[in-house]
Amino acid sequence: MGVELDYAAELINRIIEGIKGPRIGIHICRGNWSTREDVLLTGDYTPLLPALTKMKVQQFVLEYATPRAGDIKVVGEALSGNIPGTDIPRELGLGVVNPRTSEAETPEEIVNKTRLALAYFRPDQIFLNTDCGFGCFANRCVNVEEVATKKIKSIVQAAKMLRKEYS
Repeated sequence: MGVELDYAAELINRIIEGIKGPRIGIHICRGNWSTREDVLLTGDYTPLLPALTKMKVQQFVLEYATPRAGDIKVVGEALSGNIPGTDIPRELGLGVVNPRTSEAETPEEIVNKTRLALAYFRPDQIFLNTDCGFGCFANRCVNVEEVATKKIKSIVQAAKMLRKEYS
């Protein structure tokens, strides 16, 4: 593992040491500065796994709404266990909608992406998220309110479908 990533994992653990109560997670952003997928970060999370597995965070909020993030198996096999030294299970904040596109994903598409993660994580370990947020970058929002609302509604509908199936 690179010295920088090892140090980053150490710093995160030092920062959260002794904190009890709130769920602590980390988001890994793959880029939200453009709506063009071809200019954003590409590649799976393999280079980060040595640092991520050392981090004592409960939830990894990862972007999986586009193929740019690679196969869920990479993090599923490495991160689906417990926080090191505890019996607290890790969780996946699963990115299931792309905040940069103008079309809302269907609830069925979201359910299908979630089923891939269910091969590694229990239903109670998965939280449905957007890839990054719908905020603004350099005075330009990544999407309009109407599209963001449709995408969030699709996540809600998919969550209801999944709860019905897996509860």
